[in-house]
Amino acid sequence: MPLLERIQGPADLRDLTRTEMDELAAEIRDFLITHVSRTGGHLGPNLGVVELTLAVHRTFTSPHDPIVFDTGHQSYVHKILTGRQGGFDRLRQLGGLSGYPSREESVHDWVENSHASAALSWAEGMAKALKLKGETDRTVVAFVGDGALTGGMAWEALNNIAVQDDLRLVIVVNDNGRSYTPTVGGLAQHLAVMRTDRRYEDLLDMIKRNISRTPLVGRPAYELLHGLKTGLKDVLAPQGLFADLGLKYVGPIDGHDEPAVERALAQAKDFGGPVIVHCLTQKGHGFRAAEQNEEDRFHAIGQIDAHTGEPLSSIVTATWTDIFAEELVRIGGRRDDVVAITAAMLHPTGLNRFAATFPDRTFDVGIAEQHAVTSAAGMAAMGLHPVVAVYSTFLNRAFDQVLMDVGLHRAGVTFVLDRAGITGSDGASHNGMWDLSVFQIVPGMHMAAPRDAQRLREALNAAVDIDDAPSLVRFSKDKLPDDIDAISHHGAVDVLYASAGRPRVLVVAYGQLVGTGLDVGRRLTQQGIPATVVDPVWALPVGDDLLDLVADHDLVVTIEDNCVVGGVGARLEQVMTDREITTPVQAFGIPDRYLAQGSRGQILADLGLTGQDIARSVVEHMLRLDRPSVDSPIDPSRLQDSQ
Repeated sequence: MPLLERIQGPADLRDLTRTEMDELAAEIRDFLITHVSRTGGHLGPNLGVVELTLAVHRTFTSPHDPIVFDTGHQSYVHKILTGRQGGFDRLRQLGGLSGYPSREESVHDWVENSHASAALSWAEGMAKALKLKGETDRTVVAFVGDGALTGGMAWEALNNIAVQDDLRLVIVVNDNGRSYTPTVGGLAQHLAVMRTDRRYEDLLDMIKRNISRTPLVGRPAYELLHGLKTGLKDVLAPQGLFADLGLKYVGPIDGHDEPAVERALAQAKDFGGPVIVHCLTQKGHGFRAAEQNEEDRFHAIGQIDAHTGEPLSSIVTATWTDIFAEELVRIGGRRDDVVAITAAMLHPTGLNRFAATFPDRTFDVGIAEQHAVTSAAGMAAMGLHPVVAVYSTFLNRAFDQVLMDVGLHRAGVTFVLDRAGITGSDGASHNGMWDLSVFQIVPGMHMAAPRDAQRLREALNAAVDIDDAPSLVRFSKDKLPDDIDAISHHGAVDVLYASAGRPRVLVVAYGQLVGTGLDVGRRLTQQGIPATVVDPVWALPVGDDLLDLVADHDLVVTIEDNCVVGGVGARLEQVMTDREITTPVQAFGIPDRYLAQGSRGQILADLGLTGQDIARSVVEHMLRLDRPSVDSPIDPSRLQDSQ
């Protein structure tokens, strides 16, 4: 019987021998490679934390001792050890296991943290609460790594943790970078034991009290001894900034040496105050294809061959990200004032191509979106035009900087938001469903939601020409559609479809849902309701050309891949009210709630955002509008055709 089948919970780990622990680690890696290669997910980070997670669960008692992951995509091994092995067949699928911690799944999951750099604040608050409640037998564990310490919020938390020396908090730093050299050997282990021994701290306090009382020479003598101690430790163990903050530090330790990690964690736990345990790991450890992947060590994968690591699908098609990346390089070739900024997303956003051509004009600031935005404002102030490219969900973290540093200063900064709208399998936090609602309130903001590759190229070029206001260009994770050419233009508005006769319904569709808008227009025509389908391309500002069309129809239908509350449909309706245009508006978008994981198609269908569902709702709305009329042009019997 495989060892893994015997592990139903963390308690089952504690009776295993050292040999069995090694066997279990190997079985977990095989399990991860086999299952994640079928479903897709964050494989590389989890292969790197196998021994680390085993040691945490053998040392601490979950859920009595809360474990908080940062970022949460490192939690697969934790899920395996807490009774969720059976859920990996449906990882990140509708109704299946989440790719992040989930309170609905297990009492072992405390925080559904899928955005980076927040866990230390969570952990500080939790440890502080336990102290106030007198629960001194519990220790909070913050499992931090995979770039999370590049975020400013993590350092804000560390600054506060450092001045609370009685917080029972252990910070496990999963350092899977390649810039540190481990300090090994008996002397380093001895120093680690000494630093986390309360007797050592008591001795230092006694020396400080007694030597400092000596007249004239007391204080200088103590400072000399303390300086020698600090200098010795800094030479023998590279604790650097952590020690400077006043935090107890253990490490660096080989994070794949489970017994060594376990010893360090036990020392940290017994210390009774905040301790950082610094562990060096290798992302993708144990899977040769991941170890040799220079780009990201299989950080996040689709379906792959479990032996070779090669993608199972050989079909390579252009994506929205590809079009953006190619066009930005073209723009960079003719505009030496254009620079690119990202927050730890160089490859995912396609900026690696710009970096390859213009390395001196590309800046990856780490997981620090706030800094990225304000740095961009500073560059704009000096005459450059920054393009800040991140996933839509991550720009939420820098709203104040967009509002006050870019918007208030009328800085010419372009924000390019990949993965806008419903993304699906990563769950609630990664849907880019708020950007149109959140950032449209920035005064002067220009917003584009291109419907295809050609419109993306045009929008990007137009955006970088705006030098007195922020601009935003968003696009989907979904398949890049074929170009949808306009049949005519009404000023700046693209007309994509028009029924014969006087149109009654104006369908205004944005971005990826333009195709859905066309489907709705055709269905309405089939139901005897003449319709016009348009794409303004630039959702903001709302132009007079669109308002002219609105006034010539009986009903306006807006369709957007964004939260319907405060979305661009709502903004259009507000502008119509201001202009005293009384045409009713029916807005379709994502409801104001967090969405469960699933494929994009499944979620859209569940929300009623298919062409069939929207057309049915519009027909019913038109029936209500026409009910007072005796000779209504709509035949209710035709409704059955749209079911």
